[in-house]
Amino acid sequence: MKSPFTGKDMTLVYDRRTWSFRGEQYEYTHAAWLCADTGETFATDEMDDAGYVQVTNQYRAKYGIPFTDEIISVREKYGLSAAKMSQILGFGVNQWRTYEAGEVPSVSNGRMIRSIIDPKVFLSYVSCARYVLGEKEHGKLSAKISQMVDHDDRLDVSVYDHMRVFLVDRGLDNGFAQQSLGRLKNVLLYILERCGEVFCTKMNKLLFYVDFLAYRSYGAAVSGLSYRALPYGPVPERWDRVYSCFDEIVQEPRCYGDKEGSVLTSVVPADTSLFTAAELRVLDEVCARFGRSTSGDLTAISHQESAWNDYKDGGNRIPFDSAFDLKGI
Repeated sequence: MKSPFTGKDMTLVYDRRTWSFRGEQYEYTHAAWLCADTGETFATDEMDDAGYVQVTNQYRAKYGIPFTDEIISVREKYGLSAAKMSQILGFGVNQWRTYEAGEVPSVSNGRMIRSIIDPKVFLSYVSCARYVLGEKEHGKLSAKISQMVDHDDRLDVSVYDHMRVFLVDRGLDNGFAQQSLGRLKNVLLYILERCGEVFCTKMNKLLFYVDFLAYRSYGAAVSGLSYRALPYGPVPERWDRVYSCFDEIVQEPRCYGDKEGSVLTSVVPADTSLFTAAELRVLDEVCARFGRSTSGDLTAISHQESAWNDYKDGGNRIPFDSAFDLKGI
């Protein structure tokens, strides 16, 4: 970005600040452009939004309040409108819609929303709203949710797969990213579409840069994974399970130089509808920057990152605050 005073290129700088949210103090990393000649700093709306997301994500995690994507997914699960969800739960007519737009629910409303992820609980709310809904609508909705209760009572293999892949719960350890096997699979498919076949070692680094760049830029990661600093660089935890979890992604043993490894390939296109425009920009930037790099090149680049150097002794988990020290991108 050019300085409005001198017309020269400005430098991107970061500093730790405190933000008061609902009477509580939360630390976050503030980003701004610095004009070296005047000492003035300038923050874009996008930078301010990223700071707000860092703060409100901490608040949501602290009090068990669902994230925006989770609130949307609850409504979509039951196939109802935002107005109808408000009606059933006794909210103001537009309240649910504002939550989907990013407003943070109160603790009581947030926990209520989280509780109705369970169809049995939601069925009780529908029952309480029977006179508001009317007998016909109530009967139709009750029958639909009762079928969902029966389904949830059976073993769902996908729940087991989710637990095998995601080692930590949604929070600072995974960059507050939504945890979804479908999204994770399509992150991998998107990278393979743009980069061609990718060795596992390289994919480990590509995922690291995607998640940490997204956190630095927008306040939340993409894949849902957590990372450790291992001898060959930053690595997703349980990466071997990640790459073997999806039938659409093929692993083949391959030699590169004097080393052996596994290469990942796929002919299945990614479903880009699962990602926001901001997430797609991050994926494109990482693929453009590192797509032609070899595994060795990318390992060497990742070894320059404080995210690896500061935590490599003991193979510690890498905190997402390290995103603000990225050098490779």
